[in-house]
Order: sequence, then C-alpha cells, then structure tokens
Amino acid sequence: MTERSEAGPADSPTLVASLWSYLPGVAALICIGLVARLLSQVVPYVNALIAAVAIGILLGNLVGVPDRLSPGTETHKLWLEAGIVLMGARISLETLLEAGAELALVVAFGVLGTILLVELLAVSVFDVPQKLGSLLAAGAGICGVSAVVGVAGSIRANEEQIAYAAGTILLFDVVTLFVYPAVGEWLGLADRVFGVWAGLTMFSTGPVTAAGFAVSETAGQWATVTKLTRNLLLGGLVAAYSIRYAGRGEAGESAVSAATLWSSFPKFVIGFFAVMVLTSTALVSSADTTQLTHAYRWLFLFAFAGLGLSVDVGDLRETGVRPVALVLTTLVLVSVASLFVIQAVLGG
Repeated sequence: MTERSEAGPADSPTLVASLWSYLPGVAALICIGLVARLLSQVVPYVNALIAAVAIGILLGNLVGVPDRLSPGTETHKLWLEAGIVLMGARISLETLLEAGAELALVVAFGVLGTILLVELLAVSVFDVPQKLGSLLAAGAGICGVSAVVGVAGSIRANEEQIAYAAGTILLFDVVTLFVYPAVGEWLGLADRVFGVWAGLTMFSTGPVTAAGFAVSETAGQWATVTKLTRNLLLGGLVAAYSIRYAGRGEAGESAVSAATLWSSFPKFVIGFFAVMVLTSTALVSSADTTQLTHAYRWLFLFAFAGLGLSVDVGDLRETGVRPVALVLTTLVLVSVASLFVIQAVLGG
C-alpha cells in the first residue's frame, strides 16, 4: 500500500510536465493561425488556410523551429484529423448517398489508374527501381506519405527508398497546394467538380483539404470526402502489395495480417462518418452543427500552420530527378483525364 501511495504523486508531476511541453508549440500554431486569419481579412484574395501554410514554410525554413516548440508543432496532424472528424457535421448524408455510387466509381478507377500508370512508367520509361516505383504508386494513388509508410513495411523497402518516395510526395504536396486552386480558378471549375478533382488527384490529406477550402466551403467538403474515400482503400493496397512481393519471396508471411491492415487504416475516417450520421438525425440541433463548423475551421487553420512548419525545403531539394519526373508525368496525365471524367459523370 505504501508503494502505491508514493507512486501516484510521482506520476502526476511527470504527466503535467509532459503535457506542459506541448503548450509552447501549440501556442505557436495558434499565433500563426491568427496572423493568417488577420491577413485574409485585410489583404484581398488571400485565403487564411493557404496563408497559414505559407507563413509556416517561411518561418520553418528561414528561422527554424526551436526544439522547445517541436513537441507542440508536431501535433498538427492530430488537429487536422480532429477537424476532419468534426467536418462530418457539415456533410449531408442524403447528398453523399446521392453521389455515393458515382463518386465511389470515379475514385476506384482513379486510384487503380494512377497506381498502374506509375508502376508501368517506372519500369518502361523512367527506369526507377521496382520497390521505389511501388512506394511512389502507393503515395500518388492513395494517401501520400501515409501510404508510402504503410506499403514500405509490406514490401520490405529500405530507408533510402522510403526517403526518396516520401520526399517526392512531399514536394508535390507543396506544389499542388498552391497550383491547384490557381488552375481551378483559371479553368472556372464548379466548386463540386474542383473538390472531387483535387480529392482524387492530389496526394496527402492535409494539402487536399487546404486546397479545397481555399476555393470554397463546398469545394473543401467535396475534396475531403473524396480524399477520405481514397484513404479507405489503403488497407487493401497494403494487402495487395504484400501478396505481390510475397510471391517473389520478398515479403514476410505476417505482412498481410489483420493487425497490419488495421494499423494502416486511417481511423479518423470512422469518426468522420459517425459524426456525419449523428448530425443527420434530430439528436443534434442546427445550433450545435454551427458550433462544430466553427470548431473544425479553427482546427484546420492551426493544423495547416503546423503543416507549413513541417516542410523542409532542404530535404525537398535532395529528391531524385527520376522519381520527380515519374510522378510529375503521372500527375499531369491523371489530372487531365480525371477532370474530363469528373465533368462528364458529375456535371460541370
């Protein structure tokens, strides 16, 4: 009994100290978000989310992120996922069900086409090593760096291959975040068309969400829903690559286990759909939905500030030429083809 009573108080200061270590970095994200919000209100045509990313990139690369702030700034993925979960309150279940079959079909063909095209070009045109090609296919086809890491374990890719693939995907995350909204405005795309297009062809969830909401609320919602639909396919892709490489004696038998598939599954997607279903019932009032909407907008703002801080321009410069050329070629071809399909299926 004596040992237990002594251990309790000892644990409490440790927990408090651990939580306290996050506060400076989280405060930095809030400050960047507030500055970005202020800029969007006083400078014409400046979007708060894009401004938050841009400020983060500038500060992170010109000034650097002090070690004292790192624990808190690295929580930006948590805020993004929490924001996506709460964003389910703004998505109409009825609207999603109406477009569900068409959207699922577009996503399935888009993901499959992207993965096959990367694999084909890697071998036949750009002479990229097979495992690196598979990692790039996963990142471009499903969900960016998360897919790269998920598939890397199942095919036993080495650290150099993972670094090249992740660096290439991150490079295009930064570029497309700024290019897609500009192209969408230049082409005069309808909000829903732009959202589905960005959600289908951009890579990581954060930039997709930021690009969508940079255009409009509707575009942001459709971009996020489309991207989440792609994310659901990650577990199946990990299993497919495990089986493919296991057949060549290159992957372990346990690579396709249920635990592996669950660990690679983006669990915040479950929360998003749960909130969407819950807020479609009479249990949640319109006032509650409004509050949830304000909450997810602020969470996105802080998350994108952290996203910007996490971008290391120096690392991006070290990305190989051939992986970049491979992904660029695929992105252009898939983006053009997908835009025609989306306008034909969903209407422009």
